[in-house]
Amino acid sequence: MTLPAGIQPLAAFAPLLRANGFAVAPDQVMGFIEGVGLLGPSNITDIRRAAVAMLAIPQDRRAEFDALFDAQFLGAALPQAVPADEEEVEAHEGTGETEEIPADPSDEDPGEEATATERLGQRALEDRPEEALALLRRQATHLPRRRSYRLRAAKQGRTPDLRRTLRDAVRRDGEIMTLPVRRRRTRQRRIVLLIDVSGSMQERTEGALRLAHTLVRHAERAEVFTLGTRLTRVTPALRLQNPGRALDRASALIADIDGGTRIGEAMEAFLAIPRYAGFARGAAVVVLSDGLERGTPDALIAATRRLRRVAWRLDWLTPIPGAEPRGLTEIAPLLDTLGDGTTTEATVRHLLSMAKAA
Repeated sequence: MTLPAGIQPLAAFAPLLRANGFAVAPDQVMGFIEGVGLLGPSNITDIRRAAVAMLAIPQDRRAEFDALFDAQFLGAALPQAVPADEEEVEAHEGTGETEEIPADPSDEDPGEEATATERLGQRALEDRPEEALALLRRQATHLPRRRSYRLRAAKQGRTPDLRRTLRDAVRRDGEIMTLPVRRRRTRQRRIVLLIDVSGSMQERTEGALRLAHTLVRHAERAEVFTLGTRLTRVTPALRLQNPGRALDRASALIADIDGGTRIGEAMEAFLAIPRYAGFARGAAVVVLSDGLERGTPDALIAATRRLRRVAWRLDWLTPIPGAEPRGLTEIAPLLDTLGDGTTTEATVRHLLSMAKAA
């Protein structure tokens, strides 16, 4: 489908930003185009302001953005391009759309068994139900909850229920015998699982995805992403009722399964897309990873610090108890829990125990 001539320069601006390291999601591009239409811009400054607002341009990269904007809309010379061999972490939605996020990995201090080489592949996931998953299904209502803004009728509370009071008064010829009250409802906090599917986590990948399927099916609100050399959202695939079909579909989506490791860059990709970052706001975020990161852990530390600010709590479960790679050692003070993720049972019990902190 050919876009109208007036929209083509606006739509072409997004690929230019992505090629230069800006995280621009498809829904942001649509918002930018709609915003320009609503403004009915009288000059180029209105378009620039709409782009800054709707594309969520970081303040520290404003000068770089302005140079690209001038090149696209004013015909100025393009700034120096990003090197072609620079590695990138991609964010993948189940719809097949891709969002490229830049990474700047270093060759110093390589993590044990971790690699930045992206090896794409798929692996069949066998069906092996566990008692731990049955426990999660039975006790899904015990996951962390928070108070909602909605009210419900209650026997005890501080908020008078005026509607019930008036209805009762009508039935009793205007007499009020008792004062009905309401209290705030509760709802489950969103659980966000970030699952490391790199080669060093190969033995735990299947168990983690089985747990994720059970969580998505039985929790009120849950989101699941996989981390490797890219970021992939697998929640839609895991909503299928049949575990075998759900895992087959998830496996088909995860192109970097058993591949390399760039946890920090993948977490930054998660935070760079507003819709994904919104999933973590006020949520219980649980990372299932061994923390074996390539290069310096600077990106991992920065992403963990940002994620900790928006999440209700941030827990990291590792399958290597007692062994903490440099990255985990650095981020440990930022975590609510650095716990045991050696088995599915241990992970399930940790998820259920988080309710005590609610």
